Amino acid sequence: MSRLGQWVEVQIRTERMNEIAEKGYAAHWKYKGNDTQTGAGIEAWISQVRDMIESAGSGEKKAAIEFVDDFRSNLYSEEVFVFTPKGDLQVLQRGATALDFAFDIHTQIGARCMAAKVNNTLVPLSYVLQNGDQVEVITSNRQKPNEDWLRFVVTSKARTKIKDLIKEENKRYVTDGRELVNKKLRLLRIEMTNEVINQLRAYFGSKTTDDFFYRVGKGHIDVGELKKFKSDKEAKENRTNKLNTDALPDAKAFVKELKKIHGERADADMLLIGEDMDKIDYTLSKCCNPISGDDVFGFVTINEGIKIHRVTCPNAVELMSNHGNRIIKAKWTSQKELAFLAGLRITGTDRVGLINDVTRVISNELHINMRSVAIDSKDGIFEGNIRLYVHDTAHLETLMRKLERVQGVFEVVRFDS
Repeated sequence: MSRLGQWVEVQIRTERMNEIAEKGYAAHWKYKGNDTQTGAGIEAWISQVRDMIESAGSGEKKAAIEFVDDFRSNLYSEEVFVFTPKGDLQVLQRGATALDFAFDIHTQIGARCMAAKVNNTLVPLSYVLQNGDQVEVITSNRQKPNEDWLRFVVTSKARTKIKDLIKEENKRYVTDGRELVNKKLRLLRIEMTNEVINQLRAYFGSKTTDDFFYRVGKGHIDVGELKKFKSDKEAKENRTNKLNTDALPDAKAFVKELKKIHGERADADMLLIGEDMDKIDYTLSKCCNPISGDDVFGFVTINEGIKIHRVTCPNAVELMSNHGNRIIKAKWTSQKELAFLAGLRITGTDRVGLINDVTRVISNELHINMRSVAIDSKDGIFEGNIRLYVHDTAHLETLMRKLERVQGVFEVVRFDS
């Protein structure tokens, strides 16, 4: 406040601050080089901008946004000064990690970097560099970039190079997958047309054909499963010889057709699950996953043939009360050994080796194939959902009794979907 009682604002700034205020943030880089007279700092900055533009991608919106973020982070960032083992000075933005340093030296060094020594002490790739650190990069020809690296690198050069290397690696898996599929289809005497590829994509639940080939190349999909695709495809084509259930209006009409198929027998009015599979188009409902031995009934749908439900299905009451004219009797018959998908929920106290004991009972003792396993542990209590293939209810009950004997397991219950 002045003597006259007025407030006065005074701005005091250095020459560097004034340059930035008058000429913009590009002027800030004038002071980042050692040679301020020749403008070496500005040249270094322009070189970095050029590298970012060249590696910004094909002009997609995402690439453009990432470029602006990288540009801005490099513009405002403070530096950290570190040294190579030979004593050469490297300037990186503050917060840079040992992996950022490796990529700053050379892309291939970064790609093969597995650890680093900082001041002769072994550190992880995510180690944040401090002023004056002497950094030695440790590489391995077996090392490959992975998406987890993007979590802790901060420099635009490292981030861009990692993404490019991952994309190249993924392309290799796609190519390998395509070759594996092509060889297997030739052995199965199936021509690899666009239609067949699209059918394979849908069959294995992939969003794109490249995603399907990538999963094959990565080993997530075994090419041996293409044989099952062929058999399912042929079975679907043979369904034209089966009874057209879509044309039947209700259960009465279906029972008449059943009696024609079964002839004069006591259970002629029942759908015989297993025995009738070559004559009638029916499927096991996914809402309750019935398996051989369950008490079941059939439901005549409008467009999806016959659906088999357990009598304890959550939808059973609604179907029976509101659509009684579409309900038919059904039972399991003696049939060749089949595998049915069932789900088990296991809870207990967590301990070292518990999961190994559970999977040993399932795979080694009972030779049951598992489709998926999801385990969650919190505060010493674990809960696991396991989906596996069993022959019938007796097979499933034997497994449940054995699992209940595993030390630490409290409860084993079946879940429907």
